[in-house]
Amino acid sequence: MNNKLDKEEFDILDRYEKGLLIQSKSLKEDIKEAKEIAKHTISKSKHISIRLSEKDITKLKIKAIETGISYQTLIGALIHQYTEDKIKLRI
Repeated sequence: MNNKLDKEEFDILDRYEKGLLIQSKSLKEDIKEAKEIAKHTISKSKHISIRLSEKDITKLKIKAIETGISYQTLIGALIHQYTEDKIKLRI
């Protein structure tokens, strides 16, 4: 089991330990609402166009094949991991 917490998880744990969280009065309704929010949040995506060199696209496609996913999914995963501070950019 991975016990490393991201910032959001750490904040939740910290608030819990300080007694700042309150128990739900209507757990079933809260779960239903959270599922609905998650469904709409997860399904939201936007198409974008970017220019990449053919060399980079070829390398991305090779990496994607090695990983077993499409290269578009790989690009999206890389961007997501970067925006979540899970990977760093070296320039």
